[in-house]
Amino acid sequence: MSYSPLELNGKVAVVIGGTSGIGRAIALGFADAGADVIPTSRRVEQVEATATEIEERGRRSLRVTSDVSDRGSLQRLLEEALKSFGRVDILVNSAGRTKRAPTLDFSEDDWNDIIETNLTGTLRACQVFGRHMLEREYGRIINIASLSTFVALHEVAAYCASKAAVASLTKSLAVEWSPRGVCVNAIAPGVFRTALNQKLLDESERGHEFLLRTPMKRFGKVEELAGAAIFLASDAASFVNGEILTVDGGFLASGVNQ
Repeated sequence: MSYSPLELNGKVAVVIGGTSGIGRAIALGFADAGADVIPTSRRVEQVEATATEIEERGRRSLRVTSDVSDRGSLQRLLEEALKSFGRVDILVNSAGRTKRAPTLDFSEDDWNDIIETNLTGTLRACQVFGRHMLEREYGRIINIASLSTFVALHEVAAYCASKAAVASLTKSLAVEWSPRGVCVNAIAPGVFRTALNQKLLDESERGHEFLLRTPMKRFGKVEELAGAAIFLASDAASFVNGEILTVDGGFLASGVNQ
């Protein structure tokens, strides 16, 4: 019996939210694994910079912006990808937002904005690209969940609710779409240092608590998520479906760490 290799040679990937943080790390990891990658977000300059990095790795890319709140922009993204590459094999949904505030006073507008981006935006992208994949009877979709998919984090109820729902959506789509060749999974990152959260992690009690609860005694590097994404996107994961793969340094396994 032969096994599929853990590589992405010849694959075409779209990474939504793929120009910063976790999404950018996954996009560059895909390129290193052999895929042509389209990293997309709302900011033209970030799209340009990340596409250039992918091309410097010897892979092909495109410069197309998108907004998960705008179905038309996602449809245009798919059309441009098909025009240049003929197909999309892999979709990663990494666009997201959060806001911290006491739930009692959390405005409905802020709640709706977070649900709109994290959950409904993920659904839109899955629908737009999923239709194409189902027509081809092949596809790999990777959504981005969170530690808060499984456990509550203080004063980010909207974010937690949205990420729990992303996991449920992932499983529902896996059940519906896998008989037609499209596997749907998610990655739940633990605590990873990025430009946006560096101050929080290094200079607050909240960051200190995150570190105490992580048995490896350090925060993750976003590059450490690439391996999990490459696995789920590859044919080596051809029977992995509806899973939420946690990459958290042992955070969810943790009880008493000392």
